Amino acid sequence: MPVVIGLVYVGLNSLVPEPHRRRLNALVVTGAGAAYISGGGFGLWELAFCALLLVVGYAGLTSYTFIGVGWLLHTVWDVLHHRRGTPIIASLHDSSFGCALCDPVIALWCCTGGLSVRDLYDRVARRPAGTRPPVTAQP
Repeated sequence: MPVVIGLVYVGLNSLVPEPHRRRLNALVVTGAGAAYISGGGFGLWELAFCALLLVVGYAGLTSYTFIGVGWLLHTVWDVLHHRRGTPIIASLHDSSFGCALCDPVIALWCCTGGLSVRDLYDRVARRPAGTRPPVTAQP
């Protein structure tokens, strides 16, 4: 299910036009840095991680690569929290583990340029963006 959540995230982001899509994702990854602050088990390191993702998110305003790096950093943070037993959602023991499975899906999408689903399809089909084959009527 976490991978499906990541794919849904990518799909929904396809509805947001550029450059707003990149800016939105930079803000979301920055906010993800603060996910563990209220109940995290690493004390002041939680604030340091939040500051790190703030810097990465700021760089992400102009580069999807930085956004992808931010999601990979968050994946590591999720794994550390899962191993420590301090999940992102206190009532769901494996929530950090699930987040650690979801985040790399988003990171991979970001590291490939944050393309819309349609543009990703065109790239896989090796067609220039915006050129679709004509629709023919079926008799």
